[in-house]
Amino acid sequence: SLLEAARFREGFECCVADLDRTRRLRLENTTWRVDQEEFQGSRSPVHRVRAPGASGDASGLQYPAPNGGSFFLPADRTDAVSPRDAALDELFEVLALGVRDYFRKTGVFRSIGVALSGGRDSLLTLLVAWHAVRGLQESDEAEEDELSRLLKVFYMPSRFSTEGTRQAAETICRELGLELKSDPIDEAYQREMEAAQRMLPPGEALDSITRQNIQARVRGARMWNWANAAGGLFLQTSDMSEKAVGYTTVGGDLEGALSVIANVPKTVVIALLARLRDRFGFQAIDLTLETPPGPELDDEQEAESELMPFEVLDACLHLYAGEKLSPDEVARALPSLFPDRSPDRLAQEAHRFARLFSSSIFKWVQAPLALHVGSLDLDRERALQLPVVQKNEWGNDRGEGTA
Repeated sequence: SLLEAARFREGFECCVADLDRTRRLRLENTTWRVDQEEFQGSRSPVHRVRAPGASGDASGLQYPAPNGGSFFLPADRTDAVSPRDAALDELFEVLALGVRDYFRKTGVFRSIGVALSGGRDSLLTLLVAWHAVRGLQESDEAEEDELSRLLKVFYMPSRFSTEGTRQAAETICRELGLELKSDPIDEAYQREMEAAQRMLPPGEALDSITRQNIQARVRGARMWNWANAAGGLFLQTSDMSEKAVGYTTVGGDLEGALSVIANVPKTVVIALLARLRDRFGFQAIDLTLETPPGPELDDEQEAESELMPFEVLDACLHLYAGEKLSPDEVARALPSLFPDRSPDRLAQEAHRFARLFSSSIFKWVQAPLALHVGSLDLDRERALQLPVVQKNEWGNDRGEGTA
């Protein structure tokens, strides 16, 4: 190939094809020449059309110099991106393209909304939305106004929200030039707890899970109310790993019109954030990664303590859901992947993952439409409905889309 253009981003790239050199090299190639002579001897001659006009003036063209100055060695690149970083960069472009195209091709939304918690998942979703909106801007001069108009960010803290996540949320919005709309939920949370308590028989009390879910559902309802009132595209922020084991709330953080990272495992979320920190230098990413991951729906709540270490969780996800191994087979495979961990503990986590996975399927069918970016997908049935949206840009002067 002569040119490999950048994938999943709009742009223009070109190269020069030296047809004379290509013809000469083919004639010098014995295999190609023999095949050509055999073809000409067994088939009718190809009809030729001669153009009497003169060819273009090549006197002003320069011979292309090889990269690195050598015709026989590749260039010594000091700025080369590692395959891992290249894959993360491409994933970021793919996710942004998905959000951008869905927003543009549906043609029914006026803005994009993200509920920011200061955690890893919502931070990555916001960065993807920010990158998507930058591709929607009509001009560089209107960048700040366009960002503020198209991308809305909401922060809804409760009594369990920590100072670290608050600082991370405020910092990323400041770094991106976005307004952070903060509206605490404690009063609504207290009212909903009291209402739920009145629905129970005398002597029964709300358990911890119910109290946690009430907070998530207050936030979900507020985001839907904003989306309805403002004509906004409400982005859902849960990742693939937590969705797989049901570590999400129906009516709460499982809500949204489009799920951005539902096909991205948790370890990839963390790796992509680290890569974006290196690329863009956002201080907020460091603040987020320094904070223990957790939903902050109760005191001192940490996700890895309630579930399992994320790297083990994602290994179970691949082996059980991707490779279709049984829980016992997953338990036997994990020690080779994590030789420094207790085999007995890994076996417990393998079987626990399988139980959580199987008991959480009822939630998946209630999750919003997701971007599909990997071969392992929890949303296989709806993947067959592609394309989800399409737009006829040529046959309609008003640019109306069809879905």
